[in-house]
Amino acid sequence: MKAQGKDGHVSVAARVKVMRKHGKDKETGLTRRQALTGAAATLGFGLATGRSLLAQERLAATLPGAKVCILTPEAVQGPFYFDPNLVRADITEARRGAPLALTLQVASVKDCARLKGARVDLWHADGQGMYSGYRGQGDDGISTRGETFLRGTQFTGADGQVRFATIYPGWYPGRTPHIHFKVLLDATSLVTGQLYFPNDLSARIYAGVAPYNDRKAKRDIVRNEEDFIFEDQGGADTLVNVTEEGGSYLASLVIGVDRAG
Repeated sequence: MKAQGKDGHVSVAARVKVMRKHGKDKETGLTRRQALTGAAATLGFGLATGRSLLAQERLAATLPGAKVCILTPEAVQGPFYFDPNLVRADITEARRGAPLALTLQVASVKDCARLKGARVDLWHADGQGMYSGYRGQGDDGISTRGETFLRGTQFTGADGQVRFATIYPGWYPGRTPHIHFKVLLDATSLVTGQLYFPNDLSARIYAGVAPYNDRKAKRDIVRNEEDFIFEDQGGADTLVNVTEEGGSYLASLVIGVDRAG
């Protein structure tokens, strides 16, 4: 449940309060399921289509072979999820920002086997710190209701992988940069989590790339370790492996699920 004013505006204070509440109450909702993350090697999923074959070859040589399984708890969903029913790989909808190619691989916690047919939902804030579909977004508290930018769904193939073309996530008060995900194996099996990025990379992008550096507001949280969700819910285990190629960023992570719950 969102904390809203009479006009439906979600204040920054209410947003943080809601997220703290979710963090404390998470285990009273769905049955706890464990997520694992692997130290996935850097992927070559480029945004340019001409590099797609090379990208797949590099990915095939790295992610599927990653057998490092690290159990971590789930992370809070947060107050800004909704399902736009959009199965798509490119979720940018022309939002400005540093291009980000993200590959996630879903694997079984039991044996790290890749899982086919899992649904993966992804959503995050844009370069101005706004989520689509809600009131009270960004530094000026505008409404993005009716919009669906930076949201989408993919289904894993035989290699257990999904790929999204998006932008580097923006920041908003009370949180470090992050991307939300959900993995649904069936009607009852669900893993919810958040992906994080290296502190130095976020600082460099926010200082030197538009529209991140156009913002007048100042970040109140400048390091992952200052974020209560990152600290309380195993954020260090969901730091993506990321590299830069010509102004675009390539990131990857292995997400494991425990079917036994």
